[in-house]
Amino acid sequence: EGDPLVTVKDIVTKHWGKYGRHFYCRYDYEAVESDAANKVMELIRDSFVNGDVSAATATDIELIDAEEFSYTDPVDGSQTSNQGLILTFKYPSGDSARVIFRLSGTGSAGATIRMYLERFEKDPTKHDESAPVALKSLADCALSLVNMTELTGRESPTVIT
Repeated sequence: EGDPLVTVKDIVTKHWGKYGRHFYCRYDYEAVESDAANKVMELIRDSFVNGDVSAATATDIELIDAEEFSYTDPVDGSQTSNQGLILTFKYPSGDSARVIFRLSGTGSAGATIRMYLERFEKDPTKHDESAPVALKSLADCALSLVNMTELTGRESPTVIT
């Protein structure tokens, strides 16, 4: 009665096996004291974006670049700056990763620091890991570099998605 059904999992697994997999995750630190949140962003900007990324050592995951993200509207050409700070990493395997820090809601109730994590993994034996597990070492590295616990007093994020 026709060909056997092909599941979404079959398609995705075959795709990952051929092209590799990108893992994504977001850590939210909600209701952080505004001054502390700004200090985290200033540390990233001063130490890495305007500083020397080669001086950063935390683990075997190497920080190779840092930049401040801005957006140019393709319709009207207007530019919005200070949209986030991007740290680009390289794993010993050569696989790339990046962590983006964005700050929002810097009102009287505090701020939210959002840390977006992205990592490419070509090793098929690791493709079945959940995103938070696959990104844990990258998250730990980035949090250590930006002194998150020391500056905010937070041992862990409010939400991981």
